[in-house]
Formats: sequence, structure tokens, C-alpha cells
Amino acid sequence: MEVVIVETDREAAVIAADAISRLFRENPSAVLGIATGSSPLGIYDELGRRVTGGELSLADARAFMLDEYVGLPEDHPERYRNVVARDFVAKVDIDRANVHGPDGLAKDVPQACASYEQQIRDAGGIDLQILGLGTDGHIAFNEPGSSLGSRTRIKMLTSQTRSDNARFFDDQVDAVPQHCLTQGLGTISECRHALVVATGRHKAQAVHQVVEGPVTAMWPGSVLQLHPHATIIVDRPAASRLQLASYYEEIQRGKPAWQGL
Repeated sequence: MEVVIVETDREAAVIAADAISRLFRENPSAVLGIATGSSPLGIYDELGRRVTGGELSLADARAFMLDEYVGLPEDHPERYRNVVARDFVAKVDIDRANVHGPDGLAKDVPQACASYEQQIRDAGGIDLQILGLGTDGHIAFNEPGSSLGSRTRIKMLTSQTRSDNARFFDDQVDAVPQHCLTQGLGTISECRHALVVATGRHKAQAVHQVVEGPVTAMWPGSVLQLHPHATIIVDRPAASRLQLASYYEEIQRGKPAWQGL
């Protein structure tokens, strides 16, 4: 896993957007995995700036969401399909019809999950997956204890995750749904490039465990240690518990400019 330590959220967003821009210059119809939450917002803003400025186009892109709440009505502002439409689609030139997500209102949940897996396979897999990192080490909604080989499925959210997400529901924990549909750790692990962004001191323990701890279901994001092309971009507060921080910085200083992320 490549660790990139930055000074600001803005720098993290620019570096991530550089990787995405490079991907779409090489393959305009590439498949992007998109995340919700606070971590990717700066990335979407930077991608939007580049699209508006004519530096980048996502017109031929396809995108797949990581997860969706179960049971939120179609018009709920925190339904992830609506969040993605607001925070990502509205800022770039992607065709909304090419943005896909799991069906949180499906009557047959197992079939909906299997169909979503097939959609990803039919698209040729995800080229670059944007990921956030929960304070308990979860990626997507794969909570601690999730199988490292899991596929898209229904999950019950932990109290910690519901508490973390209450800020999107007027700080009312009870308003946060208890269940979600989420890509599994096995599904995520099949992307060609996993790109994690984590900032803030409250993420420091999770960053340390995911990067330097054992590969374990107790810290689900640690599965990315086994990924052939995984990058985590962190600011200094989030990197504050990394034992090898100075080594990671030395690697970045000596990295060939042509290599990119």
C-alpha cells in the first residue's frame, strides 16, 4: 500500500484528481467507483473545476456507487443516489444514466445484490475506486467483522457508524437507517486501483491499523494491504500514529515523476 502524506485537504483532493484525470486521458470510457461522505467532496469539487475549465471530460465515463441505505424513500436528500447526484454528477459532465448504485428499495434484496455484482462485471470491473475510511476502519459499509471475501450484500450498521453519520441527519442518530446495501470487501478488492482519502486526527487510529496493523476483519480496510495497487492519501493529523511516516515521506520524495499514483 502506497502512503501519501499531505499538508491540507486541498492537496489531497488535487493529488487524487490528478490520478483520476490521468486515467480518463488514457481511457475516456473508464469505470470509476464513487463514494459518499465527507472524504471525497474535495475530489469532486476539483474534478468539477477541471471539467468546467475544459481540462477533463467524464462524458463517456461509467460510475458505480459503493453503497446505499435500505428503506430511504426516493426523494430523501440523504439517499445516496441523491447525494451522488448532488455532490458528483451535478459538478461534472457524466451522463446520469451511466451512474449505477445498489437498489436500497428492492423487494428481493439478495437478487438486487447479485444483479449489482453482475452490472459491475458486465462493465468490465472498476478501474479506480474512491474510498473513505471510517473511524473503526470500515470501507464502504463493511463494518468490523466483515468477511474479507464478502460480496455485495445487506449489512446492519454499527452504533459507531450511525453516530458518525448522524451529522447528515440533523444529528439525530435514530434517523440514520440501521441497514444498507454495500459492495463487499471481495468486490472492492477487484478494482484495479483503490484510492483511499482519510483526513483528521480522529482517523489516526484507523489509518495506523489499516496501513501498519495485521490484515484482519476487525479493521476491514486492512484488506487493501493485499491489493496490488492501493493508495492512501492522509494529512498529518491522520498520519500522526503511523510508525513509518518518515519512511513513507522519503519514498514520495524519491519517486520518479512519471510514475504517478
